[in-house]
Amino acid sequence: MRIVVLGTAAGGGVPQWNCACGNCRAAREGSTAPRTQDCLAISGDGTEWYLVNASPDLRHQLTTCAALAPGPGPRQTPLRGVFLTDGELDHTLGLFQLKEAEGLAVWAPEAVLGSVPAREIVASYRPWTWRASNDGVLLDGLRVDVLPVSDKRPKYAADVPAEGPWVVAYRFTDLVTGGVLVYAPCLARWPDGFDEFCAGADYVLLDGSFHEPGEMATATHGDVGSPAQRGMGHLPLAGPHGSLARIGRRRGRTRWLYTHVNNTNPVLDPTSAAHAAVIEAGAEIATDGAVLQL
Repeated sequence: MRIVVLGTAAGGGVPQWNCACGNCRAAREGSTAPRTQDCLAISGDGTEWYLVNASPDLRHQLTTCAALAPGPGPRQTPLRGVFLTDGELDHTLGLFQLKEAEGLAVWAPEAVLGSVPAREIVASYRPWTWRASNDGVLLDGLRVDVLPVSDKRPKYAADVPAEGPWVVAYRFTDLVTGGVLVYAPCLARWPDGFDEFCAGADYVLLDGSFHEPGEMATATHGDVGSPAQRGMGHLPLAGPHGSLARIGRRRGRTRWLYTHVNNTNPVLDPTSAAHAAVIEAGAEIATDGAVLQL
């Protein structure tokens, strides 16, 4: 199994176009690396590739990833499908960039399949297959297991009469090597069954949106308050119930990497105490373009 971490930032990326927080300024000045919005590419054989989420930065991510380059035919592409963890615009707008793709398959929670705007629009360009991921998937040497993690629905679907789950995590298992990767970029809390879902994984890419429950209010001088941040549905890293405390109690062979990192998160500064706490807990911050092989 080969994995390319195409993007690692939360919505808006780093720098975010309308933000002048410290991390965004540092990225503009070149003192820290810019980050595109979170997206993953995964393959069981190095030939057939699948995306996990389709970020608004997808065109740039695809054109800078050698493994996803088209060819040898003029319109051949190794991309076979997309797995959506949720229906948020930050994870689905990239589907519009793929509208020329023939025969693409999209897996998502059933509630997302029935509400994501891209489905109806893309159908006027190409016939795709849309499939519920609720019960797991077998494909190209990979088994894909699914864990519901949240009923947090996107704003555009606030009035959609559909039951959750609206957000899931995926566990990819290589049926030949036994290698396992878990991808969970959106966790409103540490969900029931998540420890078992991650057990034995080589890598867990985990929601790293916020370090503190109220950091957006601090970083933006109160422009975005703590209640609004909590409503976004992301478990902070810090605190007795944060994800770092959970990881610190589970040291083993699993490598824990944070992704979906918001531009306000102080862990983006490698000299910060927050970044040091991540390392101390035995975790890492994922980087754009990282390649993992299992």
